[in-house]
Amino acid sequence: MIIQSIGVIGAGAWGTALAQTALRAGRDVVLWVREPGLAETINRDHENPDYLPGVPLGPELRATGDLAEATAADSVLLVTPAQHLRETAGALEPHLAETATIVVCAKGIEQRSGALMTEVVAETLPGRPRAVLSGPTFAAEVARGLPTAVTLAADDAAQGAALVVALGSNRFRPYLSDDPIGAEIGGAVKNVIAIACGIVAGRRLGDNARAALITRGLAEIVRLGLAKGGRSETLMGLSGLGDLTLTCSALQSRNFSLGAALGEGRALDEILAERRSVAEGVFSAAAITGLAESLGIEMPIVAAVDAVLNRGSDIDATIEGLLARPFRAELS
Repeated sequence: MIIQSIGVIGAGAWGTALAQTALRAGRDVVLWVREPGLAETINRDHENPDYLPGVPLGPELRATGDLAEATAADSVLLVTPAQHLRETAGALEPHLAETATIVVCAKGIEQRSGALMTEVVAETLPGRPRAVLSGPTFAAEVARGLPTAVTLAADDAAQGAALVVALGSNRFRPYLSDDPIGAEIGGAVKNVIAIACGIVAGRRLGDNARAALITRGLAEIVRLGLAKGGRSETLMGLSGLGDLTLTCSALQSRNFSLGAALGEGRALDEILAERRSVAEGVFSAAAITGLAESLGIEMPIVAAVDAVLNRGSDIDATIEGLLARPFRAELS
């Protein structure tokens, strides 16, 4: 199985970075752009000034506003925001070849249904092969060709291996996995934990507290991953611990920086109004909380973030509530 042509659906920072990555790996790449005029700008200037300003793009990269053109490919990478993935996947359906591999690159859980992104794709694009790409990635670094490693998870080993060859290079190293559920859970939940870590930074509660949140957040990720049928070893890898560590440690992270602004006392609406890019954790917090409740598992950090974001809970009171929880065995 050879994958030569790749369509990338979504021209935000991450979609543009993945298009550049596939181009660097020697593929024929078409990038689908929603915003009017941006495709022309990318094709003319070889830059995405809206989402990756100052990062040069390969002149062979072709941007288009035509879904049919972007989906005429051996593999299609879905890189739209998680809450828009169902609508976008539905729009793709008439244009996709039956054999085209769908790679889910969005990190989130659907608010209205609690569905994973692969579950959304299974409903909207039934019968098509699918995979998940996730891991510790800042888009600008990937686009510039700085060394990066990711998880590429697929149910079908041959399709996964073909995708590794299609996207991989000495600067972008996909590690193959057969656990798409674990890869997805890690990528979705870490965004919420990153908001919590940002709040801790904004409140100046110290590095000890952030380390504790990362570690106990990982325990919550593993709990949910196992309940959904994923494997704990996946969540100790790039798409779990790796992504969590990156996202919880740097202001480059949209979720961490949003949490830091909340911790400094700014209002959520004000923060969101200033941003073009999406902090997925804002939208996934309630969905993950609801999913955890439906599965009968405890995720107190995620629930606390949801309470602050969506239920008007006072940040200091919420922090004190977490600190007042009963002591328990670490591995329980």
